[in-house]
Amino acid sequence: MLNYLSEGLLAPSLGALVLITLAMTHVTIVSVTVYLHRYSAHRALDMHPVLKHFFRFWLWLTTAQNTLEWTAIHRKHHAKCETEEDPHSPVVKGIRKVLSEGAELYREEAENEETLKKYGAGCPNDWVERNVYSRFPMGGIALMAVIDLLLFGAAGITVWAVQMIWIPLFAAGVINGLGHYWGYRNFECADASRNISPWGILIGGEELHNNHHTYPNSAKLSVRRFEFDAGWAWIRLFEILGLAKVKKVAPKPALEKSAHGIDLDALRGVMQHRFQVMRHYRKTVITPVFKQEQARACDATRDLYARARALFHRDTTLIKPGQEKRLQKLTESNETLHAIYQFRLRLQDIWSQTSRNSTEMVEALEQWYHDARESGIAALQDFADQLTRYRPATTQH
Repeated sequence: MLNYLSEGLLAPSLGALVLITLAMTHVTIVSVTVYLHRYSAHRALDMHPVLKHFFRFWLWLTTAQNTLEWTAIHRKHHAKCETEEDPHSPVVKGIRKVLSEGAELYREEAENEETLKKYGAGCPNDWVERNVYSRFPMGGIALMAVIDLLLFGAAGITVWAVQMIWIPLFAAGVINGLGHYWGYRNFECADASRNISPWGILIGGEELHNNHHTYPNSAKLSVRRFEFDAGWAWIRLFEILGLAKVKKVAPKPALEKSAHGIDLDALRGVMQHRFQVMRHYRKTVITPVFKQEQARACDATRDLYARARALFHRDTTLIKPGQEKRLQKLTESNETLHAIYQFRLRLQDIWSQTSRNSTEMVEALEQWYHDARESGIAALQDFADQLTRYRPATTQH
């Protein structure tokens, strides 16, 4: 009897216990990234009712979260990103607070009835949700503690503790905090989101946070060949098993083999792939031209170049007053850098002015193309020719 109490029904070795614990926490991560995030919050895929309810039940056991609260808070985060109304922006609240109090910020926002009502549309409200999951939110994690103790004995306490801290630590802290503070950016979307790692394994693909904020309705979070999204691997498996169906992924650039000039198809292609277009502009225009001009600079201004480089492709809403002065000083002293910066702003302005009709937008893009071709900047001229090759594409996966 004492042996049973200490080792539990399974009595696993230490190595087996570690693997079992990691497997169970991974199920929790998959439940969050596939069900709560990509399905419930963004409707990027459809899911079989059995699979949806399994995830709801597992989340009740391991996190005490319900679908309505998580979905509403996350949707509000996207709608109010990096503003005072963002529930957990490190840009506004500070990285230390989000890392250390991420779970508290979540619970505080979950008590905001206006948030739940405004952003929680489409969440389950069946008998089980009303009478079990929402009525007894702590009942699941208490049941999980009993299960762990029965299966693993005294070690079950440690297993349960790891399960309980996994989401508050990695999701509420790391993703909401570091995901808007540290890492690399594939795209210059209008917030501070970053990819923490190109290999989305530990947190199921949520590490690719900048990709997600650029294409929030995409079921696939990886966009480059070297990136891996574990959540997407599970979604593809669920599709094969007939348990899920992907609705949308990020569009891949569709390019004609040769340039055909600016027309309506080119405009539509540029607008559909605008984030890739600006990434290409950064890579083929800003980076080489900036390096060339920096190499020509005198020693007295080299520090200014180094400190202003990232500002040439950063979204204007993210540039602070001091950085803006630095950027202005450099562009005023260098005509070439001023030109490539202004061409970038003009190009973004074309698809930002939604009040224009398609004819006006085609004319604006055509004017931009001709001005770029007349700029005398080789990298900009090559980019302009590349721009005429874009065509609208059907989203596939």
